[in-house]
Amino acid sequence: MTPYDAPSPQVRTEPLIDGFGRAVTYLRVSVTDRCDLRCVYCMAEHMTFLPKKDLLSLEELDRVGSAFVELGVRKLRITGGEPLVRKGVMDLIARLGRHLRAGALEELTLTTNGTQLEAFAGQLADAGVRRVNVSMDTRKPDLFRRLTRGGDVAKVMRGLQAAREAGLQVKINAVALAQDNAAEIPDLIAWAHGEGMDITLIETMPLGEVEADRTDQFLSLKEVRRELESFWTLQDIPLSTGGPARYVRVAETGGRLGFITPLSHNFCEACNRVRLTCTGTLHTCLGREDASDLRAVLRAGTDDAALKDAIRLAVDAKPKGHDFRIERAAAPALARHMSTTGG
Repeated sequence: MTPYDAPSPQVRTEPLIDGFGRAVTYLRVSVTDRCDLRCVYCMAEHMTFLPKKDLLSLEELDRVGSAFVELGVRKLRITGGEPLVRKGVMDLIARLGRHLRAGALEELTLTTNGTQLEAFAGQLADAGVRRVNVSMDTRKPDLFRRLTRGGDVAKVMRGLQAAREAGLQVKINAVALAQDNAAEIPDLIAWAHGEGMDITLIETMPLGEVEADRTDQFLSLKEVRRELESFWTLQDIPLSTGGPARYVRVAETGGRLGFITPLSHNFCEACNRVRLTCTGTLHTCLGREDASDLRAVLRAGTDDAALKDAIRLAVDAKPKGHDFRIERAAAPALARHMSTTGG
């Protein structure tokens, strides 16, 4: 029997509580910093990616993810870069699915750019994944190609179709960009709702050096909501999917619309999540340079009890919140790119 065949432990330890009394129940796990697209607000055009030796192995990722589950995490999200370009990632997702079957985990999900869904949607469903988030900022082929530096929106559309045919619930994530897709946002929402998909809008965040000045692209979602309310009826609803989005229902379309507002409305007071990078660095706050090296703990040959102690120590020091600001000609709030942190 391998460690991955073993049943998920039924005995749960005390939950993860940070120094401000918030329970950590949601872990985002980046499996790679690599991506097959180069979105202009996310990556530099010529990225230097990490060598394989710096990445956690699939076995190490499974071990850390499982430790978090045993500590009370109820939701795991696999991210990247683009997670589905990591060789063998479906083996990892299938292994983590044992926690769903044992009832220790409520949800195993994925954030993807959609380019690989046509090939992997069925396997994701078989592993226990029930919904995926697809990052997609426009349906216009030329604009999509420019924003992603060469991507093919038709390939993503085929992936969306394959996901739905496999029974996966799909939510679209779109970054609001003042100069590029601002005018398209209503059409993007109407299209997603017409296809039975939720959609969440996200403010651009100052993470990592990119060629453009993000100040030119920042679009406050407070302003977007006011514009949408000039022709639609937005009804606040108490939906929570475990993340930072605040949701409304659009009466005219019948669909759900989320807003993620790290700049115009700080959402830290109820933060329940932490992020593990593909190198084993645990970030307890997206907007801070806090970091705990779990790779060093793993490779020191320690047992699971010591790994859990290291996780608890990191979570206990989780900051109260971030303080993102976008200012013209200013350096990014953080040097690390979103693709490294985990999208």
